Amino acid sequence: MTAARHILVLRFSAMGDVAMTVPVIKGLLLQHPNLRITYVSRPGFSAFFNDIDRLTFVPADFKSTYKGISGSYRLFKELAGLGQYDAVANLHNNLRSNIIQALFQFKGVTGRRIDKDRAAKKQLTRFPNKVLKRLTLTTERYAEVFRQLGLPLTLSHQLVKTELIAEKDLPFEVKQGYWVGIAPFAQHQGKIYPLGRMEQVVQILNQAGIKLFIFGGSPEEKAVAADWEQKYQHVTSMVNRISLLQELELIARLDLMVAMDSAGMHMASLQGVPVVSIWGATHHFAGFLGYGQQESDIIADTIACRPCSVYGNKPCFRDDYACLYNITPQSIADKVLDRLKEL
Repeated sequence: MTAARHILVLRFSAMGDVAMTVPVIKGLLLQHPNLRITYVSRPGFSAFFNDIDRLTFVPADFKSTYKGISGSYRLFKELAGLGQYDAVANLHNNLRSNIIQALFQFKGVTGRRIDKDRAAKKQLTRFPNKVLKRLTLTTERYAEVFRQLGLPLTLSHQLVKTELIAEKDLPFEVKQGYWVGIAPFAQHQGKIYPLGRMEQVVQILNQAGIKLFIFGGSPEEKAVAADWEQKYQHVTSMVNRISLLQELELIARLDLMVAMDSAGMHMASLQGVPVVSIWGATHHFAGFLGYGQQESDIIADTIACRPCSVYGNKPCFRDDYACLYNITPQSIADKVLDRLKEL
């Protein structure tokens, strides 16, 4: 029997990026039964790793305890005190994770970091002279880090439904009819389908009698979701009403999720739920399509300047976000209704 190996994994943010590591980690542990993983990330993401055998989650608060370069050194010292590692898998490749990786390498612990291929992504998003070429999936970039550490890994890129816990233990009703989640928000404007138009989608699906759950996080998002809940009979806002773990349990019961290029898509992917995804300034060619999701479920415009950004954080140089406004609410609703008929 091969001796057990212990890998330290670093991925600190953002929520969607951390969620995308989960199917990779699960596949790695399944294919290497003698492997142990210590995974370091922000405290709020611990629910993604709940009950994963042979994985220890270490929460790191970078706003206080581990803030700045001195905080990175403090985190390194504490991680070093938790045990011996055979390697460091740096799935983030930012200043903080690179400092920690370098400190462990100074102690003789080998490490590898993700290749984000920023040059290719720059070619994908420039205009004019765009190189509209499909790049490596981010999940495969994560997997390649482990392969470079001598851990062969094959990803299925298939949705897998998660095992449900009893509904009596959860703060929502027993399912009846179709349940559809809508995650209409994102961190950057270039990813957000205009909320007035998304409300029209909600209205159409509500009239069809479909139970709709709205997901979000910020106070502003909570206000929007509460307004929709008040207006529409079949709409329930879940914003800040349940824990992330309970949110994942609810998502696992959905028939379909409607989401932006955002964490909502990746959370649904974790639970084996198909996603109708809406893309604006970004493009799935950059590698961020949800794990196991179908390209046929993508809704996007073909305007020549798209994509203009990898993350949707650049202002629209046209000043009109035509890539989003060119998508009609009816086309989204029709796609959802057609997909539900296929399930």
